Amino acid sequence: QVQLVESGGGLVQAGGSLRLSCAASGRSFSSYHMGWFRQAPGKDREFVSAIYWSGADTDYADAVKGRFTISRDNAVNTVYLQMNSLKPEDTAVYYCAADRGSWYRRRGWDNYDYWGQGTQVTVSS
Repeated sequence: QVQLVESGGGLVQAGGSLRLSCAASGRSFSSYHMGWFRQAPGKDREFVSAIYWSGADTDYADAVKGRFTISRDNAVNTVYLQMNSLKPEDTAVYYCAADRGSWYRRRGWDNYDYWGQGTQVTVSS
């Protein structure tokens, strides 16, 4: 069992930055691939980024590539999402998730085993 708690969301102007954190408790955090997803009102949940259990590989959605950076610190059971050059279309609830399955299915939200409660990110124009 893994419990995930996101933090770091808030209101920011377009062009600004935020850093999301996802703290995990429970066993074997370092054995999970970690992902970030987001969901805007009236839209489906969408993949944002993922990081391999060891940190050796990362993946980004095209919409955030070059602006967002995912990282993890297995020593403190935390995964981060640094978000720069934010745009109004980045406004959403952001969720972190843990996946013990195949890295090749990292973009599918239904492949993840555990989810946080979400943190709101609002980007004003």
